[in-house]
Amino acid sequence: MTNIFDDYKKQKDFLVCVDSDGCAIDTMTIKHEKCFGPCMVEEWNLEQWEEDILNRWNEVNLYTITRGINRFQGLAKALEEVNEKYTKIEDIDKLLNWVSEAKELSTRALENEMKQNPSCIFEKAISWSNKVNESINNLTFEEKQPFKEVKESLAYIHQFADIAIVSSANLQAVEEEWTEHGLLDYVDIVLAQEAGTKSICIEKLLKEGYDKDKVIMLGDAKGDLDAAEKNGVLYFPILVRNENKSWKEFVEQGLKNVIDGKYRGTYQQEKIEQFLSNLS
Repeated sequence: MTNIFDDYKKQKDFLVCVDSDGCAIDTMTIKHEKCFGPCMVEEWNLEQWEEDILNRWNEVNLYTITRGINRFQGLAKALEEVNEKYTKIEDIDKLLNWVSEAKELSTRALENEMKQNPSCIFEKAISWSNKVNESINNLTFEEKQPFKEVKESLAYIHQFADIAIVSSANLQAVEEEWTEHGLLDYVDIVLAQEAGTKSICIEKLLKEGYDKDKVIMLGDAKGDLDAAEKNGVLYFPILVRNENKSWKEFVEQGLKNVIDGKYRGTYQQEKIEQFLSNLS
């Protein structure tokens, strides 16, 4: 099987990495409220405590510093709390161990783990993930719109920089959403959960020879910031509830600072502090 990175070649000096859900596409909230949480309740028969469990799911995955964590990290965290507060979850430790140790957190990777170490919780987690994908696919076109500043912003950015989607979402969903709205025209490579963690994806992109001061990650979650910091590249936050304003600022000010070599330092620190405060 061809590695997606084998076919990618650097074209410009600058690289802008963009997260998808909740950053470019306004789908994060609806996916968690209609798909992720409800599918977990159904798969583990948690209807007795549904309201409290779903409220907690949304808090963890949307409105606090854990916003945007990988789906299996979110599942493990939620089931761990269910196991402690409501009802015992069989083999919960096996899922927690896999999530903490696996290099790739995807359905495919979990299926491989299941073959080597069969477990009822792996089987149910795979079933849950597939149900989530099916549920997301059933969302209407109107429910999966990009933020209004995104298309114009990407077109402008692409004049100066290569653009990579770096997402922890399902590849099929990412490609479909970006294609539907004509956004892939401005993208040079699509990296979703199947390509590895965001940190690993940025690390591999850097091997094309980009200067780290000329690479920036745009994201709405702590995982985006962590991936950028781990690789020593720049970070710009797309702030929850202020997404369009954030995109406009990046185009008008952030990108210029990157190009002028003035991003790292005071400006970046101000943006990081603003981001962390917004999710506190």
